[in-house]
Amino acid sequence: MTAQPHRPPTPAPAHAERIPGGDGFFQRPSTARILPFATYMAFIALADLLARLGWSDEALRWLYPAKTAAVVGLLWMYRHHYTELAWRTLRWSQAAAAVVVGVVVLVLWVNLDAAWMQVGASAGFNPTNAAGRIDWLLVAIRVAGAALVVPVMEELFWRSFLMRWIEQRQFLNVYPARVGTMAVVVSVILFGVEHNLWFAGIVAGAAYSLLYIKSGNLWSAVLAHATTNGLLGVWVVVTANWTYW
Repeated sequence: MTAQPHRPPTPAPAHAERIPGGDGFFQRPSTARILPFATYMAFIALADLLARLGWSDEALRWLYPAKTAAVVGLLWMYRHHYTELAWRTLRWSQAAAAVVVGVVVLVLWVNLDAAWMQVGASAGFNPTNAAGRIDWLLVAIRVAGAALVVPVMEELFWRSFLMRWIEQRQFLNVYPARVGTMAVVVSVILFGVEHNLWFAGIVAGAAYSLLYIKSGNLWSAVLAHATTNGLLGVWVVVTANWTYW
């Protein structure tokens, strides 16, 4: 028997991911991917504002659990929108490739730190208390947020939404493998400049984007991103390089 060529699955119609009850702003597939990310960024802006108003580092570090909880709540609320994550499993080869890419990105991330590769200065996240002891509850929350929540939230925004939206406004109908070079480059650059280590961010964004395009499965990018962030958390705690957080 002649093997049939592999064909990507037919995408669900755009309306299939909308929350029942109307076509308003909060029911749009784009909103489901933008709002968790926008909330995350709003908390970062709030932390910066409060720091300027004189809030102590010890008080501000508790904003991270609040930020993580808010993002988790939104992801849960919009969970039925994320058909690209529903019942999608990775083949062992895809999972292994994602983990390897995640490790390579981590190694590059902590080494691509020359002065010209940075913009501004990161305050980081220092979980030590006034006595210099590490607050392990905060560490656990930080690592869990970075490894389990941020990869899902960011890959839904940067890869599933923005990269495909740049290619075509009806982004749900865009197969990852059919995303053009311009959409990849623009989304990767924007992903890079979101980070203070902008060059490392561009490298990471390119790696995660290629995984998504090649596999057609957003979980590839999520797993690679989670591997990078999780191992980075371990490295930060072991070396006390809190600015990388």
